[in-house]
Formats: sequence, structure tokens, C-alpha cells
Amino acid sequence: MKVAHVRALRVAAECAVTLGLVLLLFVAHQLWWTNRQAQEGAAREVAALEREWAAGNGTDPGPIPLAAAPSPRPAQPYAVLVVPRLDLRVPVAEGVGRADVLDKGYVGHYPGTAQPGRAGNFALAGHRDTHGEPFRRLDRLAPGDEVRVETRDAVHTYVVDRTLPQTVPGDGGVLRPVPRSDVRPAYGYRERGHYLTLTTCTPAYTSTYRLVVWGKLRSVRLG
Repeated sequence: MKVAHVRALRVAAECAVTLGLVLLLFVAHQLWWTNRQAQEGAAREVAALEREWAAGNGTDPGPIPLAAAPSPRPAQPYAVLVVPRLDLRVPVAEGVGRADVLDKGYVGHYPGTAQPGRAGNFALAGHRDTHGEPFRRLDRLAPGDEVRVETRDAVHTYVVDRTLPQTVPGDGGVLRPVPRSDVRPAYGYRERGHYLTLTTCTPAYTSTYRLVVWGKLRSVRLG
């Protein structure tokens, strides 16, 4: 019985060590490998967009009026989000699906919200952890920080105005044309305007709540 007991303990210990190694590899995959893959893919997409815009597909029709700009297809990268404070330059794609947008390291545009430069609320989502984590340091943004959205025909410059440190994932008020939290009504706006909304999970390494950063459009430079 003693020999059998020792063998059982040894097997249990070996299983625990093996499980620990598997978990360690999984964590390394999630925190390092997915980040590396997504960040490299996102950088390639930014470069591809810039080449496409520079080439103009062989023609130069001039700036397209905002109202006439075509709507992007689902999961299509069509803009570049630039946040100097965070040293961030990342593609913006249509939609907020995990597999086809967010897990690629892109920032996703909430369908139904305004497009950049237009009246209303241009609302975006991005991962805070893993898969490129473009919004890893979103909580560092402060009033006055610039956020630029570059498209084929214009550069839209927003200025961070205020932050909602925490709300529930279903707080749809933050995405409305005049964004205002349904859960914490002291946070948000009451008048129409040209808004930018950036959302991500909080606290870090969880998806329990959402962090929201708002900005207002300051300028649009065509061409």
C-alpha cells in the first residue's frame, strides 16, 4: 500500500507539473504571441492603406465630400487611428467582431455610429489585453490630448475632452449621437456635436466593465 501510495503521489505531482507547463504556455501564447502577430499584421495594414492612398489607384479625383464618401464594407480597414500620447498608429476597420476585426489588432468602428468628421458620434472599440492590445494604455489619455483619424481624403483631428472611468458593457448611451452614459448620467454630453468615443475593457485582464474616452472634433484637413 505504501508503494502504491508513493506512486500515486508521484503521478499526481507529474500531472500537476505538466498542467502548470501547459497553462504557462497558454499564457505566453495569449500575452506574447497573439500580440506579436496582431501588431505585425496591423502595421502591414497601415502601410498598405498608406500605399493605396498615395497611389490613388492611378488617378487623383480630388477630395471626396464627406457626405459622398462610400460606406466601408464589414471588416474592411479604411482609416488609421493615430494617438501621439500612446505612440499608437493602428488601422480602423468597420465593425467590432472579434475574429475579423478586434483579434487582428485593429480598432473597430461601431456600426450605426457616425463616420469620422461627420456630425454625431464616431465610436470605436479596441482590445486592452492580447491580440495587439491597441488600447492597452487608453486610461493614460487626458483632456487636451490629440487623436487623429486619417482617411484617404482627410485628416480629422479630435481633442480628448473627458473620460468615463467605468461603466457596464451594455451602456448603450455612450454610443448615441449625443453620447451620455445611461448608467452614470453625470458623464456625457447634452448638445449635438462632432464626437469621438473610444471604448475598451477595464480593469486590465478582465472584461467586467468598460472604460470610455470622449473627444470633440477640432479640425478637418482635406487632401
